[in-house]
Amino acid sequence: MAESEGAEDRKPRSDEAHSAFAPPDGVAAPPPAEDEHPTSEFAVPEGLEPPPAELEGSAFARPGSYAVPPGPPGHQAATDLPFARMTESPWQDRMRTMLRMPVGDRPVPEPAQKHGEAGPAVPRVLDLTLRIGELMLAGGEGAEDVEAAMLAVARSYGLDRCEPTVTFTMLSITHQPSLVDDPVSASRTVRRRGTDYNRLAAVFRLVDDVSAPEVDISLEEAYRRLAEIRRNRHPYPGWALTAAAGLLAGAASILVGGGVAVFFAAALGAVLGDRLAWVCAGRGLPEFYQFVVAAMPPAAIGVAISLTGWDVKASAVITGGLFALLPGRALVAAVQDGLTGFYITASARLLEVMYLFIGIIIGVLVVLYLGLQLHASPNPEEVLQITERPPVQIAAALVLVFTFAILLQQPWSTVWIVSLNGGVAWVTFGALHYAGGIPPVPSTAVAAGLVGLFGQLFSRYRYASALPYVTAAIGPLLPGSATYYGLLSIAEGRLDKGLASLVNAAALALAIAIGVNLGAEVSRLFMRGPVRTSAAKRGAAKRTRGY
Repeated sequence: MAESEGAEDRKPRSDEAHSAFAPPDGVAAPPPAEDEHPTSEFAVPEGLEPPPAELEGSAFARPGSYAVPPGPPGHQAATDLPFARMTESPWQDRMRTMLRMPVGDRPVPEPAQKHGEAGPAVPRVLDLTLRIGELMLAGGEGAEDVEAAMLAVARSYGLDRCEPTVTFTMLSITHQPSLVDDPVSASRTVRRRGTDYNRLAAVFRLVDDVSAPEVDISLEEAYRRLAEIRRNRHPYPGWALTAAAGLLAGAASILVGGGVAVFFAAALGAVLGDRLAWVCAGRGLPEFYQFVVAAMPPAAIGVAISLTGWDVKASAVITGGLFALLPGRALVAAVQDGLTGFYITASARLLEVMYLFIGIIIGVLVVLYLGLQLHASPNPEEVLQITERPPVQIAAALVLVFTFAILLQQPWSTVWIVSLNGGVAWVTFGALHYAGGIPPVPSTAVAAGLVGLFGQLFSRYRYASALPYVTAAIGPLLPGSATYYGLLSIAEGRLDKGLASLVNAAALALAIAIGVNLGAEVSRLFMRGPVRTSAAKRGAAKRTRGY
């Protein structure tokens, strides 16, 4: 029994027993070489006692007369750090904050929607994200808000390390599960654009529900709701839109000094222009030619009134028609994209605005030139002579904003709010410009700033897009009179005055766009944003020139 135990002890217990450098059985291991001792050069030699821990004469010892209070701990426990709860603010602000962070610095997502043990279906989540972004971009939403919505949907279904990208006609999103896995990318092209703020509001409600942890929406349910949003018809019939276009032009003509006859003439011209534009759209003509055709009937009615010698303000008829055509919505979106760093999308939107504006110029100039050949005698100076009638103009501004909201297909619950916002904007402009004598450009910028401020606050209160509360409210501030005066001066051969007036109109339009964006940024001072540590503050754009 003892022999068996000794044999058992002699058995190799690992592969080291078979090494070529292992000593054979029965031979003692040689002592290690002198230079292979695992001791430090500063170790105390054998036979010597170690020195006292605190020897007064040592160069490394602390003097006996020296005393220092204990310092703070060098490490703070993670439980003592302030915990940033990103769910305390609306998803728009949370996602904007994350978009401005590097991908590696973003917090790990807490999926708001449950998925199976196998994890989220990555291709389907990316496809749903792109479809939601497509509807928002086609509805006129800014590029930053579209990216925020796409990131919110992806993170709600458990996809971390996602990077959405939005340009004027292309959306793409990339998901990389980890640093060693291959990324998955998907893209979608926006082919058709349409103004339907009712559909845009429904998309925002869907994103808000998907992002809310207390609402359980599966991928199938989200797809079903998205399909219903696509199939939904417009909230207002075609005849209501045509009537709204006529009322808008008539209210604008009252706003610039017209009377009852001018109101009906401007409304008739806008209705004819709207119907002709619908015919051109049905024939597949580009939007540029639709604006050219839509600008002709109001100008033709104004020239006809001048030829008949009727004692009414014919210029107000043409100006009212221009109010219904000026692309203020696209200009505000272009400037907003530029100020938030989306320069490619901003450039494309500005180019679109320029094409549409040139189409309006061509349509009006052709009619004015023909009228001058027929010896029409328009009075250019009456364009800038606006009679101050505060109660009438305030009522006209409210009607203008109301009808503008109908044309934008807004939900009925937002129409009265945006009408009130537009009325406040016009009262502010009138108080600064007419009563205070301030030039029109700064007065317009201040009034537009209030529009952006109140619109952003209303949208945050209702967790919705800001466009339904802002776009229609800028209608009374559009530079219709300056545009018509410039076109009439060019048609009469006064090129210097015409170009100066068009530049003034462009300055007013930019003042509107910048004021709206500035007001929206100021509104963030009154709202509680996501709680962030000092290392995750909102990053500003760096300078690209100088050094």
